[in-house]
Amino acid sequence: MEKINKLKKKLKREKIDGYLVPKNDEFFGEYTPTKNDRLNYISGFSGSYGFALILRNKSYLFVDGRYTLQANKQSGKNFKVVTIPNKMPSNILKNRKYLIGFDPKLFTKTTLKTFFSKSNCKLKPLNNNLIDEIWTRKIKKNSNKFYCLPSRSVGSSYQLKIKKVIENLKRKKADFQFITASENNAWLLNVRGNDTEFSPIPHSYILISKNKKIKFFCNLNKISSSVRRSLRNIEFVQIQKTFTFLSDINDKKFIIDKNTCSVFFEDIVSKNNKIINFQDPIYNFKAIKSKKEIANTKLAHIRDGAALTKYLFWIKNNFDKKRITEISASNKLFEFRKKNKNFKSLSFPTISGSGPNGSIIHYKASKRSNRELKKGDIYLVDSGGQYEFGTTDVTRTLSLNNCNERIKNIFTRVLKGHIAVTKFNLKNHTKGFSIDKAARKYLKQINLDYAHGTGHGVGYYLNVHEGPHAISKKNKFTFKEGMVVSNEPGYYEKNNFGIRIENLIYVKKDNNKIFFENLTMVPIDKNLIDFNILNKKEKDWLNNYHKKVFSCLKKYMNKTEIIELRMACSAI
Repeated sequence: MEKINKLKKKLKREKIDGYLVPKNDEFFGEYTPTKNDRLNYISGFSGSYGFALILRNKSYLFVDGRYTLQANKQSGKNFKVVTIPNKMPSNILKNRKYLIGFDPKLFTKTTLKTFFSKSNCKLKPLNNNLIDEIWTRKIKKNSNKFYCLPSRSVGSSYQLKIKKVIENLKRKKADFQFITASENNAWLLNVRGNDTEFSPIPHSYILISKNKKIKFFCNLNKISSSVRRSLRNIEFVQIQKTFTFLSDINDKKFIIDKNTCSVFFEDIVSKNNKIINFQDPIYNFKAIKSKKEIANTKLAHIRDGAALTKYLFWIKNNFDKKRITEISASNKLFEFRKKNKNFKSLSFPTISGSGPNGSIIHYKASKRSNRELKKGDIYLVDSGGQYEFGTTDVTRTLSLNNCNERIKNIFTRVLKGHIAVTKFNLKNHTKGFSIDKAARKYLKQINLDYAHGTGHGVGYYLNVHEGPHAISKKNKFTFKEGMVVSNEPGYYEKNNFGIRIENLIYVKKDNNKIFFENLTMVPIDKNLIDFNILNKKEKDWLNNYHKKVFSCLKKYMNKTEIIELRMACSAI
């Protein structure tokens, strides 16, 4: 509360009624470094998405359905938690004519319009960040160098990718594209970095002209001589000079992206130039993985699947013999993954939730919440790894000798939805919202549902969540060959249990037909399945899946594990 009171004094000084605090920093990446996590500082909320609105007399925290329970636990004491899109800031503010301050480097015009266009409030950009004024912290310099991917990991050369971007510039009759999403710069130049914890992101901006002149704005201390040699045609510029370079351009036509170009940079560009397109085409380019990238991703999933499967066997064999907590279990899984020399890092913070904690969709165990795994519980573990040749994300729900028939019924319905996604009849115009309905069908038969999308796009040794495609109620992007997406229906009962089954799948083409094929190779716990609810086709699917899992993983198992793997993958 002391932090909020300090901030409220700043509101008086600035003569504003409220202040917006987002989760993201100026690079709008998926994972915000701790030193830039202003939302966590002011609210205590640690989830990956949300924003706070702090008014003089009340404070609000806006999150989506994945984080409602978590936000109430972490921040409910000092903040009124609001779930969007059920309620929007405009609903809360109603007819009030507040003047609300914000940092223009941390917001896009699209975000502000989405949340405040229907209110009578006025938004005031403040170049001095008010959280930074009250937050005293020592910021360690991250000196990790950027690096180029080796040829064995690259689907297309950076020259070919640049050519695609310039062709798009010419089609749109634009002079420049200003690329503000660091992950898109990483894709474009086949460069990676260590500027965030879970994604190999190089914080940067790129200005590319139709004349093939490319400026790469970044911390020059992170550019090694080998990167300069590999990217000979690129001009490297200190990131602080981005403002100056953009300000010096006049009477040109620009492409910028509405989702990652800040109000600050959009205002600079639009002051003396014309913005003709608000869509970075790289999102669509990188959504479609090459055959080489798919082949590499399959290899990553087999290696990762071996580590996770060994871990699941370890849990089953030890939860009732020794004290295992959610945190110690998560650490053990990390140890299994680290044994692979190609493992780089986790792709997101591991979700390790037993019993009631499993009902928190994006749960992260803390010292305070850490539960011991107990007989009779079900245990949900959602985790993934970054490998030089792919990104993984997989969820398994385990029975810890749970005998509850209702839980088995629900788990089986989640599994039926999972199978329905994998077997969905893809056509040339199939969109995410159509598939989402199939995933929920069997839960809805008993009036149950889940508060998150069924699937998200996944990067290639990049962000574990990437668009534009997804399997969700409103997604209208067409699925195309080479797209990777998660398949993760679930069900969550507050203070009781959580269930999720997640595989990554990709769109494969064969004989002019497109269909989903599994990438994830990890057994599904048969102890939670009510076989009477599965039809013959679903049983065949499960048997064929487990047959392939066994075939892919057997060479990574020791003598004891091979016996366990054979049992886990045996036909039903």
